[in-house]
Amino acid sequence: MSEIPKIKGRGAQLNSNNRFLANTTVYNEDFAYGDEENFRTRKTKYLIEYPKKVVNKIDSPDVPNGKSVNPYQGCEHGCIYCYARNTHEYYGYSAGLDFEQKILVKKNAPELLEKELQKKSWTATPILFSGNTDCYQPAEKKFQLTRQMLEICLKYRNPVAIITKNALILRDIDILQQLAKHQLLHVIVSLTSLNEELRRALEPRTVSGLKRLHIINKLSENGIPVGVNTAPIIPSLNDHEIPELIKQASENGACWAGYTMVRLNGSIAEIFTDWIHKAFPNKAEKVLNQIKECHGGNLNDSQYGRRMRGEGKYAEHIKQLHKISRMKYLAGRSFPDYNYDAFIRNGQLGLF
Repeated sequence: MSEIPKIKGRGAQLNSNNRFLANTTVYNEDFAYGDEENFRTRKTKYLIEYPKKVVNKIDSPDVPNGKSVNPYQGCEHGCIYCYARNTHEYYGYSAGLDFEQKILVKKNAPELLEKELQKKSWTATPILFSGNTDCYQPAEKKFQLTRQMLEICLKYRNPVAIITKNALILRDIDILQQLAKHQLLHVIVSLTSLNEELRRALEPRTVSGLKRLHIINKLSENGIPVGVNTAPIIPSLNDHEIPELIKQASENGACWAGYTMVRLNGSIAEIFTDWIHKAFPNKAEKVLNQIKECHGGNLNDSQYGRRMRGEGKYAEHIKQLHKISRMKYLAGRSFPDYNYDAFIRNGQLGLF
């Protein structure tokens, strides 16, 4: 049997089994209509849904308290390591290719957000955009749900945090400037690698590392507080880049830097293992063994406190390297405090 060609433009190279389903769809040449290449390269589909809730409480001990919103479920960026892949299984899909190809669009997300902010019980609380999937993924260019929701946050002057790796955020620089003016905004740009070969393999449908530095620079020039998340750190792939990533981010105006260690929870362990044997076969076993070393001998790690940072000698080395790099390049810098007093109970018309 000939080797199956790599699926171009996708991170996952398979559809992992959904743990909630008894049956799984696979290609069978005796019964399938069309060839396997067509079966495995389906175009992205946008599936419209109307959820009853879009604002969720962040209750993880590893993440600062607050709320999160995700106007899209699934992400076309295709980052192979993404912890959010597992959430696609709750919708009956796979965490693999389905996560990148079947994007759920929450068309009523702006309406639900405004209803939440109008509640008498609501108090000014930071709302995190992209706690699960990137709010500026390609779908946003078409549906503009993130922009609408940011306009609502500005209307009520509610604090916002954004995590992204897409240059589309620069489209909304007018709204971001207004939020920043009232001390209501923190932006974090994910910066994984400046090695384009690695970046294309890890994150096939994202912008380059150099483009992300441009995003940081542009936001900073326009008075928007921006930091960088050097994440995830993957042993023997991008760990050595930590000092340079923070240095370059600093030179482009970043005021903060954070990191997480890669953790392959749920179905991601299977997806990542398949990927690295295909993308970097000579390094595969070394990388997988070092990941296990950081997570108690397992690829999967769900223990609060340890799962985001890891443990052991290698994890401690990463922790110290990141700390020294921050001290060297970001000393004296930090995100400004949020201005919770700016919140307007009933909103305000005519801001634009």
